[in-house]
Amino acid sequence: QVQLVESGGGLVQAGGSLRLSCAASGRAPSSYDMGWFRQAPGKEREFVAAFTWSGGRTYYADSLKGRFTISRDHAKNTVYLQMNSLNPEDTAVYYCAAKGPYYTGTSYYTGYTYWGQGTQVTVSS
Repeated sequence: QVQLVESGGGLVQAGGSLRLSCAASGRAPSSYDMGWFRQAPGKEREFVAAFTWSGGRTYYADSLKGRFTISRDHAKNTVYLQMNSLNPEDTAVYYCAAKGPYYTGTSYYTGYTYWGQGTQVTVSS
């Protein structure tokens, strides 16, 4: 089992950047696939990015490629989401998620079983 705590959200102007952090604790957190999701008001939660435990592969929602970057620091058991060129449509609660341990499936955007509490990101125009 793993516990996830997000941080780094806040208010930023359009065009600005933010870096979100997700600290994982529990048993062997480095053996979990990690993902970021977001949910805007009145909308369903959507996939943002993922980082696999095996091979360190990264995946992104097509609409966010080039602006968002997911990274992982195994020594700190922390996953980051660097968000650049933010616009008001990026306003949402951002959630960190994990699945595993040692997930061997092929989906990178479904099957997450552990979730953080979320961190609010608000982009003003």
